[in-house]
Parts: sequence; structure tokens; C-alpha cells
Amino acid sequence: MTKTPLTVVAFLLLFLAAIPPSTAEIKSLAISDDARPMILFEKFGFTHTGHVTISVSSVSVASSSSSSDPNPDPSRLGFFLLSEESLLQVLLEIQQNSRFCVLDSHYVTHLFTFRDLSPPPNSRFNQSYPVTSPNEYSLFFANCLPETKVSMAVRTEMYNRDPNGSKDYLPAGSTQLPSLYSFFFLSYLAFLTYWSYTCWTNKRVVHRIHLLMAGLLLIKSLNLICAAEDKHYVKVTGTPHGWDILFYIFQFIRVVLLFTVIILIGTGWSFLKPFLQEKEKNVLIIVIPLQVLANIASIVIGETGPFIKDWVTWNQVFLLVDIICCCAIIFPIVWSIRALRETSKTDGKAARNLSKLTLFRQFYIVVIGYLYFTRIVVFALKTIAAYKYRWVSFAAEEIKRQEAPLQKAREAYSILKIAIASSCDVSCDDKVLVGLQVHQEEESNTLPHLKTSRYLLMTIR
Repeated sequence: MTKTPLTVVAFLLLFLAAIPPSTAEIKSLAISDDARPMILFEKFGFTHTGHVTISVSSVSVASSSSSSDPNPDPSRLGFFLLSEESLLQVLLEIQQNSRFCVLDSHYVTHLFTFRDLSPPPNSRFNQSYPVTSPNEYSLFFANCLPETKVSMAVRTEMYNRDPNGSKDYLPAGSTQLPSLYSFFFLSYLAFLTYWSYTCWTNKRVVHRIHLLMAGLLLIKSLNLICAAEDKHYVKVTGTPHGWDILFYIFQFIRVVLLFTVIILIGTGWSFLKPFLQEKEKNVLIIVIPLQVLANIASIVIGETGPFIKDWVTWNQVFLLVDIICCCAIIFPIVWSIRALRETSKTDGKAARNLSKLTLFRQFYIVVIGYLYFTRIVVFALKTIAAYKYRWVSFAAEEIKRQEAPLQKAREAYSILKIAIASSCDVSCDDKVLVGLQVHQEEESNTLPHLKTSRYLLMTIR
């Protein structure tokens, strides 16, 4: 009984396509009664000083069928490294020979097979291998014995050596992330200071949505500093030292609060109306639980790896939930645009409603552009960029979130006019509006309002 080539091809393509760049912290895991022909552990970008250390213990191989060989060949089970450039060559070999074992390929970097294990019952192996050819490699375990289950405890350690001889556990291309996240933490801290000052100096027109925006900036800042510390400790020691827990906590709060704020701004809550309609509440009821599920999937993806059997399923859950949430937050904006368009024809205040309508249309365009960039363009950068420059995609994602606030000085005058109009509710008469327009000439500070919220909001995700 032989293994069909489609099985191996499916596993290779599925795992290599699904796995993101690894944080490469030192990992210890247990494989129990696993019959998969290929198990992908992690992906790592090596320099010319790269090393990979693998330690296996408590190894046992059992037949899952009475018809299988009771004495399996240990040379048919082993570990190897595979670069993406060699993947197509390996797949071609498998297609040409249905009995072909990946461990026999000349395009993979062989590490060891179970033939190298110490004798039972304490079957174990521990060895460090230098990586002489710099590249991005995936660490695989291959089981070329059909109907055979493998159990073992595995500890992996991948790193590059710095010029001073110290170990760097972040892959090439991600080693700049601690400094990058620290820089953006200071940037968001500056945004938070500016936003707080603006709200304080213009307390008369500050709405509850502006306070939520301040909270969102604070959570984003805390999320970034935790990410910086997480990557720093992984880079130096190979373990996050608990910073990953804080990172996931603030990431959970940030993402839920972000989608909530986008929905509330899209509905016009607090600055156009003090309440939410039933359909708008339903959107929140749908999005918030979905974001909880998405964050659970994100934690499972980040804290485990492709070696678990349901890893690809969790990735699919995260992708599906993210798409649903991104579509759901568009509906309140569209409803507000439609309501303002209808109101401008009937209430006799067409000019003021037209300015709000224009503002909501701009907000709609910015949200669409933001979602498109962070979901598609950033993913394309991560896919296209060479592994040594993977940090560029992270920088581009954060820069996209921050570029809009840099335009605030240039648009201060238009911001002021719309803010004054937005500070009136539906019952505000023309005399009050005229008085506010006169007060506009005396006010030198920029008032916090929807448009500034729109720009700062795009920096939070």
C-alpha cells in the first residue's frame, strides 16, 4: 500500500501557503498518535550565521492497521528543511513517482531520521545544525510510512548569531520589530497627547465619541509597547516572558473598541443623535461577539503553530470572521448617508445637512481604503517582499494608520466649520448657527469633531 502523491502535495501546499512568518521563539510541543504524512513546525529566515536545534524524546511509532509492517523502517521518518524555491522541484518529484518519499529528495536539507535515535525505550535525539545557505526555510517532519502513527516530544530552537556572538531568535527581516514598535508607540503617545489637549481646550463641543477615541488611542499605545517588549524578549531569550499575555489582552480590547467606534461614528451616535436605532444595535450585537471569536482564533494561531491539526481551520475562522466584520461596519455608514440625503430634501436645512453628507461620504471612502490597504496591500507586501525585508510590511501597515493625522494643519479651517455645525443637534435653529459662525472667527483652536475622529481613527487599527 503506497501513499498517493496528491496527499503529500496537498499538505505541502496547504501548510506552506497558510503559515505566516514565525516569531521563532523557542518552542516545546508534544505530538501524539499523529498519522499525518507531513507536519510543518515553523518557518524562519536564516542569515549565514543561522542555526537550528532540534531535540526529540519519548519517541514511539505504532501501526494503525494490522496489515501494516510491524517493524517500520526508521529511515522513512525524519526532519528536514525546505525552502520555497525548492518546493516546486519537490512537488514535481512526487508527481513523477507515486512511491517517492520526500526524505529522498536532493532539494531538501536533511537533518536526521529516526535511524539516528538512541535505542529504546529512551529513544531520543538532540543536535544543532548550522545553516550555510541564507534563506527562508520551513522545518518539516515527514512520515513516509502509510498507516503509521507517531508520538514524540519535540523542542525546536532557531536563531541567527549577531556579530557579537549573541543569539537572535527573531528571523531575518523581523529583527527590527522591537525598535519599530517602540517608535510607533511614541508616535501614538504623541497623538494621544494632542487629542487630549484638543478635547480639553474645547470641552463645550466634546462628545462621548471623542472620549472613546481617546481611550482607543490609549489602548493602541499600550498594545504597541507590549508588542515591542514581547518581540524584544523573544529576540534576546527566545521566550516572551509573559508580555505576550498583555499583548493579547490589549489587542482584544483594541480590536473590539476599534470596530465599535467605527460603527458608532458611522451611525452618528453622540454628535448627530443620542441613541441607536434597532438595526444599528443589531450590527453591534453581531460584530462584538464575532470580534471575540476572531481574537480567540488569533491567540490560537499565534500561540500554537501549524503543527497542530486544526491550525489551518483556525486561520480560516479568523479570515471569515474578519471579512464579515469588515462588511458589517459599512452598513451604518451607508444608512447614515441615506438618511442625511433624505433629510436634506425635507427639513429646510439643506446646506448644513449637505456638509454632513459630504463628511460621511469621505468617512466611507477612508474606511473602505483603510480596509483594502490593511487586508490586501499589506498581505501582498508580506508575500512579495524578500524575507530579509519582511519588516517593511509591518512599517507600511503602521504608517498607513498614521498618515492621515499629518494633514490636520492643512485642513484646520474646514474642520472648524463642520465641527461648529456638528455641535448643533437637529433642533438647533439658524440663530444659534449664525452665532456659532461668528464665534468661529474668535476661536483659534481646532475643535474635535467627526472629521478629526475619522483621521485619527484610521491610525488605531
